[in-house]
Amino acid sequence: MTPPVLSAHDLACERSERALFRGLGFDLGAGEALWVRGGNGHGKTSLLRILCGLSQPAAGEVRWRGELLDRMRERYGREMAYVGHANGIKDDLTPLENLRLAAELGGRELNESNAVTALERVGLGRCLDLPARVLSFGQRRRVALASLLTAGAVLWILDEPLTGLDVDGVAMVEGLIQDHVAAGGMAVMTTHQPFAFTDITPKSISVGE
Repeated sequence: MTPPVLSAHDLACERSERALFRGLGFDLGAGEALWVRGGNGHGKTSLLRILCGLSQPAAGEVRWRGELLDRMRERYGREMAYVGHANGIKDDLTPLENLRLAAELGGRELNESNAVTALERVGLGRCLDLPARVLSFGQRRRVALASLLTAGAVLWILDEPLTGLDVDGVAMVEGLIQDHVAAGGMAVMTTHQPFAFTDITPKSISVGE
């Protein structure tokens, strides 16, 4: 049996001395996706922050390729890409410049042709030279999502990736995730609206219930 690439074991999370969840665990292998479900304030974002290494669990552990996450931070940082509630883009930079900045912060080289292709794929081909401050919220969200395509990460962690997107944008994101997983990648995601995948069936866990 192939060992999981990402695994969580007996995770617990507390906020203001209140338990959001306890005893949470899952395994995720190459070519698999995980849908994290739960109501507002139940701990979905807190779980994703733990999986990203941005927060520590009150109990339990996360493993990457069989090793404790704390021992794999440098490698994990190269192999994981996170898009949270905040788009994390700079208003004064163009979409292309924002992708360059994300690559620099991640210690990666970015081929400009690949960056342009990524932006065109998310529907921003006509916005390459516009400062992000003049873009709509949905377009800014697309810039953040384009960074997934240039990160070269095997694991995508996505907190409400459909927020602010129209029907076409939602379908685009679903297609990006499907293609990534079909190519052997992995995705962990939350959303308030159901995904309409046609080629993959995500695993599912609930938090705070």
